[in-house]
Amino acid sequence: MSRYTGPSCKKCRKLDCKLFLKGTKCYTNCVMDKLAAATKRGGKVRKAKVSEYGIRLQEKQKAKLQSGMSEIPFHNLFNAAAKAEGQTGENFLKKLETRLDNVVRRLGFAVSLKAARQLVLHGYVTVNGKAVNVPSYQLRIGDKVTLDKALAENAMVKQGLTEAEKRNQRPSFLEYDSEKMTGKLLRWPDRAEMSYPVNEQLIVEYYSK
Repeated sequence: MSRYTGPSCKKCRKLDCKLFLKGTKCYTNCVMDKLAAATKRGGKVRKAKVSEYGIRLQEKQKAKLQSGMSEIPFHNLFNAAAKAEGQTGENFLKKLETRLDNVVRRLGFAVSLKAARQLVLHGYVTVNGKAVNVPSYQLRIGDKVTLDKALAENAMVKQGLTEAEKRNQRPSFLEYDSEKMTGKLLRWPDRAEMSYPVNEQLIVEYYSK
């Protein structure tokens, strides 16, 4: 199955969860916020009954959609997490969180994961001084991620940096140098610092069936 490229809001609504797929628009013009406001005013939202399997599938879908991955590489990453030491669910989210495209987003170089992926694919990002154009590149502790300074005045990049400062979105496991346009992975993220709004244990149970 290929990556989903349809309307982002449709998936958030179906999964009843804000996945922040559209960057700043998710804060200013979100259909989920509108639905929540309508419910508070007395409106009713019909929800179909979901089976135990469906609940686990939904959690997997949330993480897959937010990471922008297709099923096969997503499952392969889960298998790699299952072989590592520690809790499988947390290991899996750590791997998702420290993919190059996601770190570029969390540093504020892009307003969304899609925009971050484009920066990487077009060769504007280097890791430890070497060009890397693979969004799924797995960072290791100590790796430095640098954005091409030619993009310092790019409107989308400036918007991303402004939003990151405004909302204080940079996590403490990343070090950021605004002058050099560089970020560094200081350590593995704690669960509370991860940006995936999922119950990872349900994902583990889904793939354990």
